[in-house]
Amino acid sequence: MATEKMLKFVNVDRDMPTKRGADDRKQDFNEIYAEFAEAKAEEQASRCSQCGVPYCQSHCPLHNNIPDWLRMTATGRLQEAYEISQATNTFPEICGRICPQDRLCEGNCVIEQSGHGTVTIGSVEKYITDTAWEEGWVMPISPTAERSESVAIIGAGPGGLAAADMLRRQGVQVTVYDRYDRAGGLLTYGIPGFKLEKDVVMRRVELLEKGGVKFVLNCNVGEDISFDEIRSQHDAVLIATGVYKTRDLVAPGSDAKGIVRAIDYLTASNRQNFGDVVPELESGELSAEGKNVIVIGGGDTAMDCVRTAIRQGANSVKCLYRRDRANMPGSQRETQNAEEEGVEFVWLSAPKGFQGGDAVTGVEVQKMRLGAPDASGRQSPELIEGSDYVEDADLVIKALGFEPEDLPKLWGVDGLEVTRWGTVKADFGTGKTALDGVYAVGDIVRGASLVVWAIRDGREAAQAILGQFNQSASVAAE
Repeated sequence: MATEKMLKFVNVDRDMPTKRGADDRKQDFNEIYAEFAEAKAEEQASRCSQCGVPYCQSHCPLHNNIPDWLRMTATGRLQEAYEISQATNTFPEICGRICPQDRLCEGNCVIEQSGHGTVTIGSVEKYITDTAWEEGWVMPISPTAERSESVAIIGAGPGGLAAADMLRRQGVQVTVYDRYDRAGGLLTYGIPGFKLEKDVVMRRVELLEKGGVKFVLNCNVGEDISFDEIRSQHDAVLIATGVYKTRDLVAPGSDAKGIVRAIDYLTASNRQNFGDVVPELESGELSAEGKNVIVIGGGDTAMDCVRTAIRQGANSVKCLYRRDRANMPGSQRETQNAEEEGVEFVWLSAPKGFQGGDAVTGVEVQKMRLGAPDASGRQSPELIEGSDYVEDADLVIKALGFEPEDLPKLWGVDGLEVTRWGTVKADFGTGKTALDGVYAVGDIVRGASLVVWAIRDGREAAQAILGQFNQSASVAAE
């Protein structure tokens, strides 16, 4: 019976896929975790308690049916596991690699709360979908019937691609516009290969193309084509641009050479790993090789930067964060990986200024302590007077988070409402904006957030757009 293959968490310990040693993995940009073998994936999936209220599922933004596909995996029914997994998640092989499972599904696993160690949900999800690709179960979209309606999607990141997938499955004509030369957004140029190898993203993009999604790349809306032109050519428009404007750091000396934005640094590295010629790397401007590197910030982008700098051959890499380890926003798993690879974390520290004149030579650091909680409930950092000192630095990377660009101004659009934070105003659950037939999803609505939330937003907006089309068709038929 299937039940005999489950509930093994009492006598089977939690086990992650083998992780490459730090000395080995920091020599390249390949993923650091090995694949589960079939027997190991079945074993780990069998640890699921099949609880009546699956908190893993309720804490997943996509509400993935995790207990069911774990049961299918444990009983050797892998193709069914894949079908259940992809029914709610457009890119399970990507989420299995980069979702912060420790904060979402795994962090809320019932057996984790009871002290038995969480089910390794992300690793099993990755295994299921990678196997599906190998076995040929992942097929291009083939709509049962084509529709005449067309949708323009601005932004080829996870939110836009998720919507494109859902719309094409219903026969809608989809064109995706993106500013970069490759689709994928931050999946392609923001996240390093050691977390998400690029062939994983590119094969998904190719599958969408084979399914009839059209891509218009190297296209800057507002320059190469106007928003009004796009709107006039399509029945609906979905804005999924993400947020790319770096939060600035205003401090004495912050305009010195050698102080760079995280997005520029990571994009250059990812381009090089695609085989592109990157002048900023060849000149050394965006290279950490032989340098003392300081990364400012404590989120996942900061973790990507410090680990990239290690692989580029930095002399030393330090991460300054104004709170302590317990209060950092980034994944604890990524922090541990970074420490294993030689990154030093300087907790309760913030930059006061920069030394060196034209080119940075050091960061003036001021020590902090945690005081009373702020509006979000987190303890606010406070300065410790007289504790300043200098950290040597030849390269400083600002990883302070991202803000939305001023889309109404960039695109010359009247009536596209934004919030006081600059994000596009859109209805929760549908993505509808104040402009008729215009929707918005992902970080441009939420602010900088997780890939899995962008996927959810894209899927929900696609459903809303289909509802609009069906309603219009119904009215026309009356």
